[in-house]
Amino acid sequence: MNIIKDWRVYSLGLFTVATAEFIGTVKLGVILLLPMIFAMLIGGLISLPKFKILNEKQMKQASIAMSVVLMLLVARFSLAIGPQLNIIKQASTALLVQELGHFAGTILLGLPLAVALGMGREAIGATYSIGRENNIAIIDNKYSLDSPEGRGVMAMYIIGTLFGAIIVSIIASLFAKLDILNPLALAMGAGVGSGSMMTAATGSILEFYPELKEEITAIALTANTLSSLLGMYIYIWISLPLAEKLYGVFKKLFRRQNSATSFESTATGD
Repeated sequence: MNIIKDWRVYSLGLFTVATAEFIGTVKLGVILLLPMIFAMLIGGLISLPKFKILNEKQMKQASIAMSVVLMLLVARFSLAIGPQLNIIKQASTALLVQELGHFAGTILLGLPLAVALGMGREAIGATYSIGRENNIAIIDNKYSLDSPEGRGVMAMYIIGTLFGAIIVSIIASLFAKLDILNPLALAMGAGVGSGSMMTAATGSILEFYPELKEEITAIALTANTLSSLLGMYIYIWISLPLAEKLYGVFKKLFRRQNSATSFESTATGD
């Protein structure tokens, strides 16, 4: 990337960060809107094609820069793991078990809803995971991105990129404010396998539990790392085959219900 040539990308990035930091954290009842959320909203507006502020090439270059920044962010967070190894060891079983929720929730809740709303095999790609980069690679390898499953996972990737951090930040702040779960459990939930989502959720939790900054950061990063590494095997050997199997089950189930509803309507003359 030519730094001099692409000064617009960096100057807009600086403007976005400065504006978001100037706005700061905004409290709406029990919900916290962190600077990161405002940065994402401003970035979304800047990247709208109709404004013609950035072209497609510059957006791709910005995504490369974002990957580098995330690597630095993860490296910084990684330094917090060492001093908290005892806490992580004590929570090891919980950290492994919570991995099941990262795919079971999307399949058991998202898949039947997607099928009920009329989605085809796109529902498999959209609901077998949280739809991040490694999940795209799995679908591309098995089906290709031109397939219905590929369109489904790409749709979730785009939605997750645009709104994922905002949604998890709001959910995390809501549960932290309610104080019904242990803050370390919330930290585990923040590590879904996405650096941006983990950062947003962790930031919201730390607003309520600043005294546990080191512990929460270490647990969240560990959970996020497990989701990225162990999650690959879960997605390949459990999640995707289960989504395929359940898709067929739900498809037949809702087809029968629709047929029964149509028959009743015809019989009653509606």
